[in-house]
Amino acid sequence: MLAEVLNRISSFLWGTPFLGFVILVGLYFTVGSGFFTLTHFRHIMKKTFGSIFSKEANDIHAGQVTPFEAVCIAIGGCVGSGNIGGVATAIAVGGPGAVFWLWIWAIFGMMVKLVETALGCHYRSKNERGEYFGGSTYFMEKGIGREMGHKFGYVLAVAFGIGFVAQFLGGSQAYTISEILSESFHINMIATTLIYSVILYYVIWKGTPRIAKFSSRAVPFMTTAYLLGGLGLIFINIGNMPGVVYSIFHDAFTGTAAVGGFVGVAVSETIKMGIARSINSNEAGQGPSPLIHGSANTIHPIKQGLWGSFEVFIDTIIVCSVTALSILSTGIWTSGQAGATLTIMAYESAYGRFGTLFIGMMGILFGLTTTSGWFTYYLAIFNHALRYKPILRDKVVKIFKFVFPIPNIIIVSSIVLTGNGPELFWTIVDISLVIPVFTNLLALFILRKKFWALLKDYKARYMGIGKTDPNFYVFYEDDPEVNEVEENIRKKIRLEAERAYGKVKA
Repeated sequence: MLAEVLNRISSFLWGTPFLGFVILVGLYFTVGSGFFTLTHFRHIMKKTFGSIFSKEANDIHAGQVTPFEAVCIAIGGCVGSGNIGGVATAIAVGGPGAVFWLWIWAIFGMMVKLVETALGCHYRSKNERGEYFGGSTYFMEKGIGREMGHKFGYVLAVAFGIGFVAQFLGGSQAYTISEILSESFHINMIATTLIYSVILYYVIWKGTPRIAKFSSRAVPFMTTAYLLGGLGLIFINIGNMPGVVYSIFHDAFTGTAAVGGFVGVAVSETIKMGIARSINSNEAGQGPSPLIHGSANTIHPIKQGLWGSFEVFIDTIIVCSVTALSILSTGIWTSGQAGATLTIMAYESAYGRFGTLFIGMMGILFGLTTTSGWFTYYLAIFNHALRYKPILRDKVVKIFKFVFPIPNIIIVSSIVLTGNGPELFWTIVDISLVIPVFTNLLALFILRKKFWALLKDYKARYMGIGKTDPNFYVFYEDDPEVNEVEENIRKKIRLEAERAYGKVKA
């Protein structure tokens, strides 16, 4: 009964009007930029992947994390259960055509992630300790509320913040991890969640610095290992690839007929599943990544935005595609299974027991990096919402560290004990996405002129396209008048913190 009600709510919220809005915003920035992320893809790769070991990418001076650590947290935050269980569910429910729409949003998403990351960095703030924080709530308040003078900006910031934080009630990655370990090692799902929560406590306890170090080590390893495993599986089934590619493009516009355990699906459901799973996986338009990118020590908002585009490319065009092609090339997708179970079956078909163990290990790493990455996003929201109350902020953060893993236990226990499966979990995820995605994309469109100005300035400074305006402020606080206002705010906050702690806590 509950599953049926939630499915109806999800179908209503992800109806044609909302899907149309999402696609149009992505299309607007992609076309308006002259397909920047495609025509200048080489530049993006040079300034991201090509600079991973450069001094600039690893410079922590005057920032909370380095640009490389920021992108590792962000990639870790999006390369997670969506890549293993989410893509599998998209195919199991939406058919092969869902992969096409997953790719479509990835192409638009590369541009959207650049936009939201750049704006989040431009309007970032420093707290009383000198740490940078930025993201969607910052550009909603400062850009729309202060700079444009629309009180609506404050309403958007509050709505986004509440909707975003509410997502932690969805159980994060715990369900998929417990599902993977249950299938791989026959470990009780609730017991897995309890153990996972204890490990999570350790990773998040010292906050962003520990999470940054963990992600910068785990993300490159897990991503490379998963890709090698997936490419091997695809190579083994290479003879099936022509048919797989045909079905992806054909079924995207015709739907998929019933076959095997697959019950068949209409085009509308195919589009919904592809775009919803793509947004959930690469998070473009959802607003989380800018919350950590805003903490990076970067010389230009667009430069950090390039890392945002890079993470969408890695997450969806590369990792999600490997999962999708692995599942489709084996023919396992018609089994009637869904979620991580489907991915495990695909890997088992090629690698036997090793494939099961491999996905189990990947599930643990993917889950920990994603959940800990999202913890840093919530910290950024709290730092903004409680900016003027540092004592209360520190108390809330401390309490949240204890509370954060609890929904994992509740959601997994509820689904397992009621006999439901992964479809219900992903329905809950879809519902929780709507408010953050809508408010964030609406804010991006409202601030489009600021983004175009930032992109124009970056092209002139670093790409030799156009002329540089010496009076343009690369960051919001570069404006002396704005900086004075912000410094006065920081002084008041610092005084309040010193009265409570005797000195500003490091």
